[in-house]
Amino acid sequence: MSRFVRETAKVGDRLVTIETGRIAKQAHGAVLVSSGETIVLVTVCGSTEPRAGVDFLPLTVDYIEKTFAAGKIPGGFFKREGRLRDAEILVSRLIDRPCRPLFPDGYRNDVQIIATVLSFDQENPADVLAMIGASAALHLSPIPWNGPIGGVRVARLDGRWVTNPTYSELEQSDCDLVVAASRDAIVMVEGEADEMSEEDLIEALWFGKEAVQPLIDLIEAMRREVGEPKWDFVAPPKNPELEKSAIAIAGPSVQAACRIADKHARHEAFQKALSSAITQLTEGVDEKSRPSIEKEIKEIFEELKYKTMREQVLNEGRRVDGRDYRSVRPISIELGFLPRVHGSALFTRGETQAIVTTTLGTFGDEQRIEALTGETVKRFLLHYNFPPYSVGEVRPLRGPGRREIGHGYLAERSLARMIPDQEAFPYVIRIVSEITESNGSTSMATVCGGSLSLMDAGVPIKAPVAGVAMGLIKEGERWAVLTDIIGDEDHLGDMDFKVCGTKRGVTGIQMDIKISGLSKEIMFEALLQARAARLEILDKMIAAIPAPRPELSRWAPRITTLRVKPDQIRFVIGPGGKTIKGIIDQTGVQIDIQEDGTIHITSTDAFRAQKAMDIILNLTAEPEVGRTYRGIVKRLEPYGAFIEITPNTEGLCHISDVAWERVDRIEDVLKVGDEVEVMVTSIEGEGRIRLSRKAVLPKPESLTTENGRERAPVRSERKEIFKDRLSEGRR
Repeated sequence: MSRFVRETAKVGDRLVTIETGRIAKQAHGAVLVSSGETIVLVTVCGSTEPRAGVDFLPLTVDYIEKTFAAGKIPGGFFKREGRLRDAEILVSRLIDRPCRPLFPDGYRNDVQIIATVLSFDQENPADVLAMIGASAALHLSPIPWNGPIGGVRVARLDGRWVTNPTYSELEQSDCDLVVAASRDAIVMVEGEADEMSEEDLIEALWFGKEAVQPLIDLIEAMRREVGEPKWDFVAPPKNPELEKSAIAIAGPSVQAACRIADKHARHEAFQKALSSAITQLTEGVDEKSRPSIEKEIKEIFEELKYKTMREQVLNEGRRVDGRDYRSVRPISIELGFLPRVHGSALFTRGETQAIVTTTLGTFGDEQRIEALTGETVKRFLLHYNFPPYSVGEVRPLRGPGRREIGHGYLAERSLARMIPDQEAFPYVIRIVSEITESNGSTSMATVCGGSLSLMDAGVPIKAPVAGVAMGLIKEGERWAVLTDIIGDEDHLGDMDFKVCGTKRGVTGIQMDIKISGLSKEIMFEALLQARAARLEILDKMIAAIPAPRPELSRWAPRITTLRVKPDQIRFVIGPGGKTIKGIIDQTGVQIDIQEDGTIHITSTDAFRAQKAMDIILNLTAEPEVGRTYRGIVKRLEPYGAFIEITPNTEGLCHISDVAWERVDRIEDVLKVGDEVEVMVTSIEGEGRIRLSRKAVLPKPESLTTENGRERAPVRSERKEIFKDRLSEGRR
């Protein structure tokens, strides 16, 4: 890996550059991947010996965003990067999922992939570059791996597909899809869309598959030039005699167990069959050899389960729980399950169950996120929890793991596009899914339950969303797409394809493939089958609650929104915050003020909220000509009185407008502090307001002629009026 090589490929309208041989030369594989001024270093290291005592591939993937990459210093007390944030964990999973299936069966050596963002230009996302780098580093390394793959992000702008869009382009797109593909097939999909049709989705995915081909060409060319010879790996050979005996003993019991519909009864039957095989096949074996023989018997048994279950599906058209390929498990829905939460649903599908709640909050409940793109806020949150009791296990609780974060994010993005805009529904929304029973598709139960709990809470979502997980059994040219898979079908099948959407189209998608790839024919059938299942589930959801409830829960806060001019915000806040504190103390409400003049008043008491709103409206009210106000005399001048008609707004009531009769001295009629009723007669330049007390007083009969017309002032009266106006003008 010491020789320096740099190659560039054009992916759509973007250039992607991969180099190796300059950085991290002691790693088994290391590349720098760049697009624009975003640069990611990806390294891979592997052990030459298998890890003892494991029956899985010990692959770890960590994607790390260094804040210096965007010219920032980390927030917080310690001022250095800590544990991975949720966003970094999600990208780590995005890299892991397409790479893991391409390691040889039985490979038990430790492998570690680390992707580090070194430079970030605020325009080109780093996640797809990290996936490309993982593929290149693995392919160039001596670690056995069946790659390469390529990865792209697909968006749609003005009806045309775009690869690797910038952040600004993504904001205008109706989809955000990440596609990983090999030379021949798609191997992983993750993304969201704005109710996209299945036909358009297939077009987008195959557009992405074709877009990655230049990357695969580039990685293969680099391997030919500087790639390391791969380490030899041969899966540990099985003992043919032991395998034959184990199959003979356990085979009939495994076949019988595969016909038991109940999960726990089926697993108990599997365990009895395994225990019986171990007892018979280790009889007379010395204690030193027993552990290795037991381990081999367990591996043979798992292979027997794998083949038996798959053959049953392909040969008989019968799944382990007795369903055909297209059937959805029985569904039950209970709304308002928890009386004191704002919205709740108990969603059960077969042996999978979730209690999903919706909580409404205020602007102070927004989640603030520090990222390379800058500080952002989230007003829609979804958290997924998978406690051990949901599968009858005992294990310590240590906070959410990567799987829980990933499942929650899939459900969140599947629902996000149906959440009303902040202007229409000014609440922070948090959904929590507690999985209480698990037998496959818990993330999809979260989507369904989340949609139901939102409607139960009275959130005016644009449309209900349902989700279903699709599976695949493929042997040679024979294959079957399975609807609403259970845990065993996920574990022993070839695909986990989750599709979420409304009646109009797809809103969220996630696909993982365990085989070398997926053909267009199989994927299209899976999408159409998923659509039929989704519509069936949506019908049951709509039957339970046809539309969002018209009223919020009595326990939910009420948010009243009003707008004032930005330059009036200071009237509401007051000097040192005195005014707004007074309003809060007086009414007990919560007040949030935005820079654009939007004010949100939050309270569970409608009367208190209305009182606070009246105070604010009074503080910010602008005078209107012809409107009557009750004002307070603030000061007196020889020519009239200055009267405050609203807080911070004064007008002049000229001495000639104080009363119908002649007033010689203003002090004879008004005093400072008097409360008087006046009318706004005019608003002149620079906001000068003219008031009239006379206009709201009854007109004396002495000033009215017999036919109702006002008597003209006599000469002496006209002289006094002229003198008053002249005096006012000089002042």
